[in-house]
Amino acid sequence: MSLALLCLAVCVIVMDGTIVNIALPTLLRELGEHTTIRQLQWIVDAYVLVFAGLLMAAGSLGDRFGRQRILLAGLVLFALCSAAAGGAPDASTLIFWRAMMGIGAALIFPATLAIIVNLFPEPRRRDAAIGAWAAMSGLGVAIGPAAGGFILEHAAWGWVFLINVPLCLLVALGVCLWVPNSRDPAARRVDIGGTVLSLLAVGGVTYAIIEAPQVGWLHAQTLGLAAGAAVLLLAFIRWERRCAAPMIELALFHRRTFVAGSFGIATAFFGLFGFVFLVTQYFQLVRGYGAFESGLRTLPFALFTGLTAPLAPLLARRVGSRWSIGVGLALMALCCALTAANDAQTAYPLIVLQMLPLGMGLGLVNATGTDTIMAGLPRAKAGIGSAVNDTARELGGTLGVAAMGSLFASLYARTITTDLAGLPLPAAVVKLCEGSVIAAARVAEEAGHTLGPEAEQVIRAALTRGFLDGFHASSWLGAGCLALGAVVCFGALSGKAETTSA
Repeated sequence: MSLALLCLAVCVIVMDGTIVNIALPTLLRELGEHTTIRQLQWIVDAYVLVFAGLLMAAGSLGDRFGRQRILLAGLVLFALCSAAAGGAPDASTLIFWRAMMGIGAALIFPATLAIIVNLFPEPRRRDAAIGAWAAMSGLGVAIGPAAGGFILEHAAWGWVFLINVPLCLLVALGVCLWVPNSRDPAARRVDIGGTVLSLLAVGGVTYAIIEAPQVGWLHAQTLGLAAGAAVLLLAFIRWERRCAAPMIELALFHRRTFVAGSFGIATAFFGLFGFVFLVTQYFQLVRGYGAFESGLRTLPFALFTGLTAPLAPLLARRVGSRWSIGVGLALMALCCALTAANDAQTAYPLIVLQMLPLGMGLGLVNATGTDTIMAGLPRAKAGIGSAVNDTARELGGTLGVAAMGSLFASLYARTITTDLAGLPLPAAVVKLCEGSVIAAARVAEEAGHTLGPEAEQVIRAALTRGFLDGFHASSWLGAGCLALGAVVCFGALSGKAETTSA
């Protein structure tokens, strides 16, 4: 029962990271005429920014004050902020409450994995439990679009967030009844300086990554934020070396398997989040499927992940984490390379076959990488180890959306500019089409009423061609990064799994 509750908790918060993507066209219509495309991006990004920035601090708080208490606090906060988000009257208010939801998610995520490690100290039982946890976290990524699409077709958009309320309160009740508390027995004081520095450093680099596609990767703002984050990271390292009760023991990063496992997970989620971000738009804007229909078409990936993840740690103990993680990343790279050939007429069964290596690869990497990170840690340090694992996921996913999205946007805009040059459209309208596929679809519909069906066809053809140009290039970027990650992990990881320390 404890494991089921912890897996459900992590599924809810991971699902919330992708459920919004499917709702963006609806939010653009429902939040008022002054809603901008940039605000829509921040409805997605605010959650990830706060989530990633607070994970390290939340893991440390769990070790200090007790993981069950921190988990309960996170569930209640997540439920309250979800309720507020569901009733938001405008985009700015929704962005604020999405950021507050990120605080609750940061408290929940590392606590779940840390509790699992303490509940299942025996290696084989721990492997099975981590496999189930990894399967549910992967499932949450995949079922988010389907769940969001179903809600949008049967209820108001606010229920995309309100659905979290009963789920979180139900899990919180179960945690009170069946999940034991655990903490670091050393009971050291909270490292406030390290917490603040880590929050600023991770938050700074995450903000830079999110904003870079908008302002430019070489813009002074991007470079300045990156440099500032680097300085803060160095300050954090210096502080942790001198602090009597550090938030994280830097000696952990002397372990090659700890670093390589984190790198493998970050690379996997780089490719995964970039793929989900683009494929949900591909189904809606290129193939013309509705929200629910588009979400359903991502479910085969969830099935493949769910089948593979529970077996991954057991497989790693037979063939070694090197092969499990390396092959997993290579399979994900294969998926991205195959999708680079897709067009507007690609048969859906072929897309399902492309999702097979993606789902299997994620199941292998996520479960084995998590086990690799946690295996050599003392159980008292499970909270901070879990936080490192979760931060790798979120930063990798954020960078994937930013980098693949940035390449997509630049190539899409170039094609749109060329193809719309012959139409009698105002420069401001063309600029709007360049900045957003969703906006271009709306312009095409309006042009059909004002300029005639031929103009609508030209704009939709330009939208499709521009989308596919960007989609293909982004798929190759994802494939290259995943392949590089596979090579690095093959070289850095050993063929043996480590055991958890007492």
